[in-house]
Amino acid sequence: MDFTDYRINIKDRGVCLYSGAHPRLCVHSYLACAAILLAATPPYEEHPILNPEKTSVPRALIVAVQLDSVSDVEFNSSLAELADLAKTLGLDVVGQFTQKRSSFDSAAYIGVGKRDEIRAFVEAEQTDIDPSKRGDSLKQKGPIDYILVDHEISPSQALNLENEVGCEVMDRTVVILEIFHRNASSHAARVQVEIARLTYMAPRLREAAKRAGPIGRQRSGTGGRGTGQSRSQVDSQKVRDRIAELQKEIDAMEASRDTQRSQRQGQPAVALVGYTNAGKSTLMRALTGKDALVANKLFATLDTKVRTLHPESVPRVLVSDTVGFIKNLPHGLVASFKSTLDEALSASLLLHVIDAGDPGYKMQIEVTDKVLAEIGADRVPCIRVFNKIDYLNDKLTETEHVAELQATYPGCLVISARRKGDIAALHQAIMHVFQQQLVESEIFLPWSAQDLRGEIFAACDVLEERADTAGAFFRFRATPDVVARLRELSDES
Repeated sequence: MDFTDYRINIKDRGVCLYSGAHPRLCVHSYLACAAILLAATPPYEEHPILNPEKTSVPRALIVAVQLDSVSDVEFNSSLAELADLAKTLGLDVVGQFTQKRSSFDSAAYIGVGKRDEIRAFVEAEQTDIDPSKRGDSLKQKGPIDYILVDHEISPSQALNLENEVGCEVMDRTVVILEIFHRNASSHAARVQVEIARLTYMAPRLREAAKRAGPIGRQRSGTGGRGTGQSRSQVDSQKVRDRIAELQKEIDAMEASRDTQRSQRQGQPAVALVGYTNAGKSTLMRALTGKDALVANKLFATLDTKVRTLHPESVPRVLVSDTVGFIKNLPHGLVASFKSTLDEALSASLLLHVIDAGDPGYKMQIEVTDKVLAEIGADRVPCIRVFNKIDYLNDKLTETEHVAELQATYPGCLVISARRKGDIAALHQAIMHVFQQQLVESEIFLPWSAQDLRGEIFAACDVLEERADTAGAFFRFRATPDVVARLRELSDES
C-alpha cells in the first residue's frame, strides 16, 4: 500500500480525511477515520452512501452480540431497529450474524469462529460468477459493502474486525450520525450534527494514523524543522479547533433561542417527545392544523417547530416538536442537541408519544425517560400518549391492548393520530391541564390604556366586561403569570 500523503482537510460539510495520491474513498468525517483509505486508481470514487447518482444499492450485513443480561425480545427489537436505520440510510441488509456471549471480544467485538463465518459469507458473495450461467437464485448476489455492528465499538475493534472480514465496518453510532447528517436541514441542526460527528471522530484519528503507516507518524513542518508534533497530532488539533469554532456558533444560537423563549414566558406550551418514528410529526400536524414533515422513517424531524394548538382556545397553547430518541443515542448528539431539547425543559406539559404497536414499546419508554432525566425534563408534567393503535390487526386485539395499556399506565391516552375523535379527546385533555391552572382575577383599565384590551381577550377567558366614565373593568380567568404581567402593564399605564 503506497501512501504519498496523509492529511486532514476541514471543509464546510465536515472533515475529509484522504490520501493525496490514490484514495479509493473520499469520505466525510468519521467514515474516513473508521476505515482508512485504500490505494486505488483515479478518478476518485465517492462513498456509495454519499453518492446519490450511484444506481446500485450498497449491501450490508448486521453483526450483533447478545449479552447474558439482554433478553431475546430486547435483542430482536434492537436488531430490527438497526435494520430500519440501515434502510433509512439506503442500505440493503442481506443477512445477519449473531452470537451469545458473556462479554464482547476485546480484539474484534465478536468471537473468532463467528468472524470466520462472516468472512466465508463475504467471500462467497463476492465470488465472480459468469453472468450467462447465473440463475435466478443468484441474481441478488454481489459484494458486501458494509458490516453494521449493533453497538458502539472501539476504533481498534472496528479496525481488527474490518481486516478479518474484508468489509468496511460501521457501528450503530456511525449509522445514527450519518442519518442525522442527511436529515439536518437548518443551519442550527447541521452545526449540532457536525459537532457530534467530529467528537466521535477525534479518538479515531489514532487508528487512522496506524493504518496509514509511517506517513501518519511523520513530523510536521518543512526542512527537517517543525512543531515536534506528528501528523495525527496536528490533525487532532485541527478537529479540536473546528469543534471550538462550531461551539461558538451553538452558543450564539442558544442565546437567540433563550430570547425567543423569554418572549413566550408565561404562555402555556406543550412539547412532543418520544422515540423516533412514534408518530410525533403526524400528531403535531393533527393538533395544530399546520403542515409538518411526516415520513415513515427514523429521524425524519431534527429541527424544532413551534405552532399554536388548533382550534385555539383560552389559554392560547403553543405546541413544539422535538428530535426523536433512540436506544444508545450517541452522547455527543444528546449534548449537541441540548439547545433543541431545552424546548422540552421549558414546556409546561410534555406529551410522551409512544408507538403502541411496537413490541419493544416498554424499552422505548425507558430510553425516552432516561434522556428526559439527563436534560432535567423529568420534572415537567407529562401525559403518555400511545399512538398508532390502529396499526394492530383487528378490533379485538386493539381493545385488549388498550385495556392492558390503561391498566399498566394509569392516566395514559391510547389514540390514533388519524382519527378525528381521538385528536379531539387529546385536545380536551391538554386544555383540561391548563384550565386547571387558571385563576380568576379582575383588572381595571383606564380609557388611555385600552390598547391592552386586545391582549386580555387573546390571553384570558373573559367572564365579564363593564365600563364607567373612567375606564373598563374586566373579570377574567388566566394563568398566574399572565395575571401578574397584565397587572404590571396596567400599573405602568
